Amino acid sequence: MTNILEVKGLSAYYGPIRALFDIDFTIATGGVTALLGANGAGKTTTLRALCNMIRRTGTSVMAGQDISRKATEDIVRMGVAHVPEGRGTFAGLTVEENLRLAFHTRRDHAAARRDLELVFDYFPRLKERLKQQAGTLSGGEQQMLAISRALMLAPRLMLLDEPSFGLAPLVVQEIFRILRRINEHEKVSMLIVEQNAALALELADHVYLLETGRVVTSGPSSMVQNDETLRKAYLGY
Repeated sequence: MTNILEVKGLSAYYGPIRALFDIDFTIATGGVTALLGANGAGKTTTLRALCNMIRRTGTSVMAGQDISRKATEDIVRMGVAHVPEGRGTFAGLTVEENLRLAFHTRRDHAAARRDLELVFDYFPRLKERLKQQAGTLSGGEQQMLAISRALMLAPRLMLLDEPSFGLAPLVVQEIFRILRRINEHEKVSMLIVEQNAALALELADHVYLLETGRVVTSGPSSMVQNDETLRKAYLGY
């Protein structure tokens, strides 16, 4: 299987503080990779570094193209969609206005309109709330909107930061079911950061465990699911 993303020697910094230490990982084309670890392990930092939102070193190659030094907006145009922790929607805009922001970055507006209908197929609730301000949606609906905004960019790779954060269990299960459908039907590769490790391991086919900015182990998700010692040591369950 080919890789959509290959990362080597990735380090990241917040001012003089080093948060990542030469980490290596790959994401298979069409695969779902989970990045797991305790709070402060460097998971969110990794996603920000991939999008060049913070100072970083090392190389990131996406589908054969080096994106290590590209501007964030160029990385988005190449097909990387980042769904940040805390939803990342424009609260003062309506659902429709949030979704139509993608039209400014896509040349093929006919394809964008088709993707708008695709979004409503995955999230019919959003179609019911088209004219509603995003800030008045429930937490689950805001997360659905954040994922939908990413889908409107026609991504090849989606970076998801804590998609279950602050949501009721039933809503979380629904969102993860939809993420699986998106991965399977649209062939969107995914890198997911998630505190609910058990849920992330069910969705992912490969996992990397981070501790204090370093990869401590990696392998198939089943390896971590079946290793109680590993889970207790790094995931707390």
